[in-house]
Amino acid sequence: MSIHTRRLPDWMKTPLPSGTDYILLKNLAARQQLNTICVSGNCPNKAECWGASTASFMILGEKCTRNCRFCDVKNMIPDKVDMDEPYRLAETIRALKLKHCVITSVARDDLHDGGAAFWALTIRTIKEVNPGLTIETLIRDFYVRPELIQQVINERPEVISHNMETVRRLTPKVRDVARYDRSLRVIEIIAGSGIVAKSGIMVGLGETDEEVFETMDDLLNAGCKVLTIGQYLQPSPHHLKIEEFVKPTIFIQYRETALSKGFSMVESSPLVRSSYRAERHIHA
Repeated sequence: MSIHTRRLPDWMKTPLPSGTDYILLKNLAARQQLNTICVSGNCPNKAECWGASTASFMILGEKCTRNCRFCDVKNMIPDKVDMDEPYRLAETIRALKLKHCVITSVARDDLHDGGAAFWALTIRTIKEVNPGLTIETLIRDFYVRPELIQQVINERPEVISHNMETVRRLTPKVRDVARYDRSLRVIEIIAGSGIVAKSGIMVGLGETDEEVFETMDDLLNAGCKVLTIGQYLQPSPHHLKIEEFVKPTIFIQYRETALSKGFSMVESSPLVRSSYRAERHIHA
């Protein structure tokens, strides 16, 4: 049964986005032809985050070369890289007077470097236009080529995140090209640079508690400091179905367990997404 025909529990219901700051951000992003993962990923926290003048921007277009079975971003042949995008994004961030922003991207396996050089240009441009701004980057795996990941590291964003998305057993079912051990290696490379390493998983896909705890241990061993855990929501009838709406009490238990294991910061609740309250994570 899809989320479109299955009744949401009360704890999964959120208010509709509204307010002056929300409208300003929405209009500015549209006028500057920028993409936000808030919209492309159908994030349930748009009301809270946009109402507080915070957002996660998505670079390198809105068409992804991968076809992960949980994600609502379009799987299509990407458009030509827009080399003016970093400058428009930097100016938009300045106009919004943001103090912290999250940058992510579609996968661009069509590019010889996976978009690494463009990532570096974007971070550098944003920081030049917005001195004092802190940045989290949510990166793809770049096929675990250290020299490509290093291009992002060299620009010194305060946090670099790479999501595991799910537990080891379910990875082949949930993700497309990405692999569990590849993602752990990405986290190791980030952590080895001294930058805060962060990752996130979804639950409600059929995983067990033991598998969630095993993923926590694997991430900690890789050097991950910040963990986010949220409920999977089925974007359409064509995506993976929800196996379970995990109760809020279980998310509290996950958070307590993760902190006891050694994570510096943990965001764990049904509506958490990887960029939720991201401004806190620079202190990890």
